[in-house]
Amino acid sequence: MIAPDSFKGSLGAAAVCAAVADGARRAVPDAEIAEVPMADGGEGTLDCFLSARGGEQVELPATDPLGRPVRARYALSGDGASAVVELASASGLPLVSDLPPDPMNAGTHGTGELIADAVRRGARDVLVCVGGSASTDGGTGLLRALGFRFTDADGAELPPGGAALARLAAIDASGVPAEVRAVRLRVACDVTNPLVGPAGAAAVFGPQKGATPGQIQELDAALGTFADVVAATTGARVHDLPGAGAAGGTCGGLAGLLGAEPARGAELVADTVGLPDALSGAGLVLTGEGRLDGQSAGGKVVSVVAGLARERGIPAVALAGGLAGPLDDLHALGLTAAFSLADGPRALDELTAEAAPLLAALAEQVVRLHAAR
Repeated sequence: MIAPDSFKGSLGAAAVCAAVADGARRAVPDAEIAEVPMADGGEGTLDCFLSARGGEQVELPATDPLGRPVRARYALSGDGASAVVELASASGLPLVSDLPPDPMNAGTHGTGELIADAVRRGARDVLVCVGGSASTDGGTGLLRALGFRFTDADGAELPPGGAALARLAAIDASGVPAEVRAVRLRVACDVTNPLVGPAGAAAVFGPQKGATPGQIQELDAALGTFADVVAATTGARVHDLPGAGAAGGTCGGLAGLLGAEPARGAELVADTVGLPDALSGAGLVLTGEGRLDGQSAGGKVVSVVAGLARERGIPAVALAGGLAGPLDDLHALGLTAAFSLADGPRALDELTAEAAPLLAALAEQVVRLHAAR
């Protein structure tokens, strides 16, 4: 079983699988090999879903974080029952890199348009991957696209963006279709930050979106008001919910108003692409990522794959662009061993350019050792 993450800046997860499979076949020509490209809920998750489950890539016009037209995409399963939506496709920071930062007004409406389209097509299980957002709007733009209204004390609709939430007085859900309410929403995130406070969405992620210290304070207060109104509306307290701060509070908004389930991205991706079942009968698991270090044990792809392998008594070996120990936590989770693809002193750009043949060569040696047991 080959189930790696991408090697960012070098190879996508599917290309990693292909290189590792090539090396494995050199060692054991008649080996039965299964390839399940993985991701941690960020960029590349949509492609992993399509590779593992098949289905359709749907592209449609949407709006970018500042309301301009953009073409965005999501994945729909073959039976139309499930979908994967990457927030970055319609609401990502790179989409507004041509303009001066506008963290106070950027929003997530385009992502809501993708979800709404998937629901119209019959999807009833939607995985929302929330990495790379440009906004700090608590997901209100997304929620507007699904039928919610956010109004001030006079009943006037608030404009897009996080800053306007400082004036939020009421949330009207009467326009949310029954189909949307019936959807099982899961949010893939790889952070545990709360919605507000010194470790919240604005304080931690605001700077990378261009927010000044003063704007961070305003946005944090506005998200606090939003969380208060959510609690008054639904009874759900998302102020300090772990993960609620992901994607500028999008995770918190979805959890508080639609009951979305936040969870570690790699775990959700493993479940969505069917990795637990696919592992049945495997004798060796090869996983990996661009850099393996102590942080990889915190819910990244390698740790999740290793844990699933350990539950089934299967050895799991990680192939990585670089290793930085100690890896004790990963070994405790089930990783048998880890190796770097570097075959000697090399510059990073060389390793990046030659990642595929280096991975194939390393995989060949690992599989030869395993086969010789």
